[in-house]
Amino acid sequence: MGVSSRIRVSLFALPVLWFAALLTSIAGGVAYAQTMMLAEPPAPLLPQVLRSEPGYDAGEGVPQWAGADGPVLAEDGLKRYARGTAPNASGLHGQVTSYQFGDATGATSAYDYLRRSAPYVVRSGVSVVVADVKGSRASADALLKTIETGLPKVSGARGLAPLLPTVVPQKGLEKESEHYALGPRGYQAMGGVLPPETIGFDKAAETVTAKYAGEGTLTLLLYPTPQIAGEHGRAIEAEMNREGAASGTVKLRREGTLLALTTGRWNASEAQKMVEGIHLRSEVTWDKPMPPQFHAEVRKTASLLSSILIFCGLGALAAVVLGLFFGGGRAAIRVLQGKPVASEPEFLRIDLSGRPARIRSESTGVAGGE
Repeated sequence: MGVSSRIRVSLFALPVLWFAALLTSIAGGVAYAQTMMLAEPPAPLLPQVLRSEPGYDAGEGVPQWAGADGPVLAEDGLKRYARGTAPNASGLHGQVTSYQFGDATGATSAYDYLRRSAPYVVRSGVSVVVADVKGSRASADALLKTIETGLPKVSGARGLAPLLPTVVPQKGLEKESEHYALGPRGYQAMGGVLPPETIGFDKAAETVTAKYAGEGTLTLLLYPTPQIAGEHGRAIEAEMNREGAASGTVKLRREGTLLALTTGRWNASEAQKMVEGIHLRSEVTWDKPMPPQFHAEVRKTASLLSSILIFCGLGALAAVVLGLFFGGGRAAIRVLQGKPVASEPEFLRIDLSGRPARIRSESTGVAGGE
């Protein structure tokens, strides 16, 4: 192989190697962009004034000091917690605890459970704040307002309040008796009248228990599907028949996924009117923000399209650069061989002038015609 051939191979190999390295770096950059995730620390559940006090504690899951409340908080989906001591400057004495749950349904259930014994309890989105403090009501309200303002905000499906409590009839309702529960422990602790095993909490059942002045107890149960509601409705009916008169005036009605049940000292006509007047409303709105899953899919699609456009642009740039390399390389090789830069005798040319074509000989360089 001559010097010119080696030069030709080297000049052609360099852009090919460069192009291969460019494609490798692009592919690596796209893969890195798709797999890179930004890990942001979760927002604090208590303000700095409480986190700086001695005895501050925070973590994930159910805390060890939860005691009998622990199992109820676990079935409500507790994710993390924070506990601090009320600052001396506030004039309050005691502890303040903030809980964050997986969604607003779990927070609602925990709120109904915790407000039975704590003096100050507030719910905001997926968080519940319990202030077991002594002092003036105004100071406690001001502290809770400060905490509520700084709590993490959640939108989308996780932030939607449960539908079941909204269908509870308000006439004659004893407000403090209404309790929403998602699990057997919370249901029993809040005065549930049915055996928990007949309800079907393992099938994602939701319950509301409420008492009415001068009457008995109303129990509402919501299930994911009508089939599950029918199955547990029959089990509850069998249980009520087994208990007989001990359950009081029993009226059971099913409407789709909803069960309505009266027990206790009801007038028969009032109990029938109560269960027949409860209807599950379906809410359809178009102005609610899209759930986070939708935004995540949009971001993934936009990222993919951006990566494709970047790849195509760099590919086009690489094609231009390769053209310059190949064209310049061929011209340099011809110059090194002593040939004209832009003359290729093997190229075909169409001459429409009518004159005889002039052909250049590679060996002699003499032009001739036919």
